[in-house]
Amino acid sequence: MTCRPEGRALLATLGLALMLAACGGAERAPPPPDPSAAIAPLLGKAEAAMASGALGEAAQALDAALARAPEDPDLWVAIARLRFRGGEHLTALEAADHALALRPDHASGLLLRALMVRDVHGFAAARPWFVAALAADPDSADAWAEYAASLGDGGEAGAMLAAVRRLAELAPGDPRVFYLQAVLAARAGELGLARSLLDRSGLAARGVPAAVLLDALISLEEGNPDSAAEALARLAAHQPANARLRELLARALLESGRAGEVAARFGPEAALAEASPYLVMVVARAQEQLGNRAAAAPLLARAYAGARPRLAVLAPREGLPQPTITLRTAAARGAQGTLAAEAARLAARFPASADVASLVGDAALAGKDPGGALAAYARAARVKRPWPLTRKAVLAARAQGDEAAALTLLARHVAGEPDGASGLVALAEAEARRGGWRRAALLLDHAIALGAGHDPALLALRRDAARAMGDREAAARLAARIAEVRPAPLAAR
Repeated sequence: MTCRPEGRALLATLGLALMLAACGGAERAPPPPDPSAAIAPLLGKAEAAMASGALGEAAQALDAALARAPEDPDLWVAIARLRFRGGEHLTALEAADHALALRPDHASGLLLRALMVRDVHGFAAARPWFVAALAADPDSADAWAEYAASLGDGGEAGAMLAAVRRLAELAPGDPRVFYLQAVLAARAGELGLARSLLDRSGLAARGVPAAVLLDALISLEEGNPDSAAEALARLAAHQPANARLRELLARALLESGRAGEVAARFGPEAALAEASPYLVMVVARAQEQLGNRAAAAPLLARAYAGARPRLAVLAPREGLPQPTITLRTAAARGAQGTLAAEAARLAARFPASADVASLVGDAALAGKDPGGALAAYARAARVKRPWPLTRKAVLAARAQGDEAAALTLLARHVAGEPDGASGLVALAEAEARRGGWRRAALLLDHAIALGAGHDPALLALRRDAARAMGDREAAARLAARIAEVRPAPLAAR
């Protein structure tokens, strides 16, 4: 086994669709409204203030607009955008729904709702909203750009290409045209073309996170890990909670010959119960390169045993928001009183924040209250449902002894994110435990096709599925593949 996922699968499975409405910064926001004449100056002022981060000034402008035209759907879309930017996620949903209640065929409101549904339920559920938005405004560049990006993440490359071509007709100089073409080229293995298109977009140079990530992934695939590591380090500094970014950074550093930096930077994290097998394996390889076989051996054993991250108190990490650090520190110290009090304080202060709801769930989980954790996670999942949130909700359901709920949560996640290998493998493991070997095999085959075939634990489960289904030929083939990817055990010298 190597630290390198198979071929082009890395580029195909990391969700490269640009969060297009936030192409100026790290935070995504829905596209700007098409203001009505009565309050156009105020909406324009609010839009400019939001773009510069002056959310208080934006709020004042929108309050003035609300006094003049309280039933204007453009205004309510702008209010939803401001609330979302300010962390009031749940009331942002209410504002978006109010805009559509005022005008059901409002194009900006439909697009905003499409983005919100996509975040929670995936592209399949959001497709009707995108279609409705495009029907309401067939010439909306923003709608075509977001639709194209979503088609790509949904695995529909041909439809994505058609949507990008339509975007190019409407806005030939839009940098998103070249970015989306770069995504298509990268996924097709045309790395030189992808690089040229990405440079032409100018988005990576502007620091747009999704474009910087694509730039780094192309560099990795081209064998230029130093450049990739530099870009990934910048991204990870701004997104310290993004575990996948840290894994990619560790890989880039290792491939660029900086094993010592990998061990120093990621060694403590690899020792945590929450660490992924992939990160553990990369750190083990770094220790091996440094000649520290005694340190590498137990890490390799953990990584290749396929132990998934278990229910554990999440550790504080440099760069995280202060509320997150406070809660994690209290949990790590076992200070249940402080943990509960801080969680309650945050929930009272930010009742509409999905991020705070997720933190409150973490606190409840650490405090041995899986029911409270599930309630908090369900609140957060009304706004967004990434894999880490689903995984924690599954852990909470299992802590309550409710495997049926855990299975439902996993199935819903996979339905919304069919190309996420982590969710596929977790659902396959759950199916295997209940004897659903055929379903487990299908899920694992899809995960392998996405590039997860370097995981011996996954291959072992697929071998077990073949045996359970009586497919001796497949079982023998998988056993041989496991032998190829599993390294010889290390021993201390």
